[in-house]
Amino acid sequence: MREQRSRKGVERLPKGPRGEMRPADVIGCAVQVARISVGDVDEEPRMASGRLKSGQAGAKARSKNLSADQRHEIAKKAANARWR
Repeated sequence: MREQRSRKGVERLPKGPRGEMRPADVIGCAVQVARISVGDVDEEPRMASGRLKSGQAGAKARSKNLSADQRHEIAKKAANARWR
Protein backbone atom coordinates (compact mmCIF):
# COMPACT_ATOMS: atom_id res chain seq x y z
CA MET A 1 0.00 0.00 0.00
CA ARG A 2 1.27 3.41 -0.93
CA GLU A 3 0.84 6.32 1.45
CA GLN A 4 0.37 9.98 0.68
CA ARG A 5 2.78 12.62 1.88
CA SER A 6 1.51 15.83 3.35
CA ARG A 7 3.22 19.18 2.91
CA LYS A 8 5.29 18.72 6.05
CA GLY A 9 6.56 15.31 4.93
CA VAL A 10 4.54 13.32 7.46
CA GLU A 11 3.11 10.15 5.96
CA ARG A 12 -0.60 9.54 6.42
CA LEU A 13 -3.42 7.62 4.79
CA PRO A 14 -6.47 9.34 3.36
CA LYS A 15 -9.57 9.20 5.53
CA GLY A 16 -12.95 7.77 4.68
CA PRO A 17 -16.29 9.48 5.34
CA ARG A 18 -16.27 8.61 9.05
CA GLY A 19 -12.56 9.15 9.60
CA GLU A 20 -11.44 5.61 8.74
CA MET A 21 -7.97 5.16 7.33
CA ARG A 22 -7.94 4.15 3.66
CA PRO A 23 -5.15 3.18 1.23
CA ALA A 24 -4.22 5.90 -1.28
CA ASP A 25 -4.10 3.73 -4.41
CA VAL A 26 -7.14 2.25 -6.14
CA ILE A 27 -6.09 -1.40 -5.96
CA GLY A 28 -5.14 -1.16 -2.29
CA CYS A 29 -8.47 0.51 -1.55
CA ALA A 30 -10.36 -2.23 -3.43
CA VAL A 31 -8.52 -4.92 -1.48
CA GLN A 32 -9.28 -3.14 1.80
CA VAL A 33 -12.99 -2.82 0.95
CA ALA A 34 -13.11 -6.52 0.02
CA ARG A 35 -11.48 -7.49 3.32
CA ILE A 36 -13.97 -5.37 5.26
CA SER A 37 -16.96 -6.82 3.37
CA VAL A 38 -15.80 -10.41 3.93
CA GLY A 39 -15.11 -9.75 7.60
CA ASP A 40 -11.34 -10.29 7.60
CA VAL A 41 -10.78 -6.76 8.92
CA ASP A 42 -12.88 -5.27 11.69
CA GLU A 43 -13.28 -1.57 11.22
CA GLU A 44 -14.87 0.43 13.98
CA PRO A 45 -16.03 3.99 13.29
CA ARG A 46 -14.48 6.70 15.40
CA MET A 47 -16.31 8.26 18.30
CA ALA A 48 -17.90 11.67 17.83
CA SER A 49 -15.52 14.52 18.53
CA GLY A 50 -15.70 16.53 21.72
CA ARG A 51 -16.62 19.63 19.73
CA LEU A 52 -19.71 17.92 18.37
CA LYS A 53 -20.83 16.80 21.82
CA SER A 54 -20.24 20.20 23.40
CA GLY A 55 -22.05 21.93 20.53
CA GLN A 56 -25.09 19.73 21.01
CA ALA A 57 -25.03 20.31 24.76
CA GLY A 58 -24.76 24.06 24.20
CA ALA A 59 -27.71 24.01 21.81
CA LYS A 60 -29.86 22.22 24.38
CA ALA A 61 -28.88 24.67 27.11
CA ARG A 62 -29.57 27.63 24.84
CA SER A 63 -33.00 26.33 23.86
CA LYS A 64 -33.92 25.93 27.54
CA ASN A 65 -32.95 29.54 28.29
CA LEU A 66 -34.80 31.10 25.33
CA SER A 67 -38.52 31.72 25.24
CA ALA A 68 -40.66 30.52 22.35
CA ASP A 69 -40.89 34.08 20.97
CA GLN A 70 -37.10 34.49 21.07
CA ARG A 71 -36.59 31.18 19.25
CA HIS A 72 -39.19 32.24 16.69
CA GLU A 73 -37.37 35.52 16.01
CA ILE A 74 -34.02 33.73 15.66
CA ALA A 75 -35.54 31.20 13.23
CA LYS A 76 -37.19 34.01 11.24
CA LYS A 77 -33.89 35.89 10.96
CA ALA A 78 -32.06 32.71 9.84
CA ALA A 79 -34.72 31.94 7.22
CA ASN A 80 -34.51 35.48 5.83
CA ALA A 81 -30.72 35.20 5.61
CA ARG A 82 -31.00 31.87 3.74
CA TRP A 83 -33.50 33.11 1.18
CA ARG A 84 -31.78 36.36 0.20
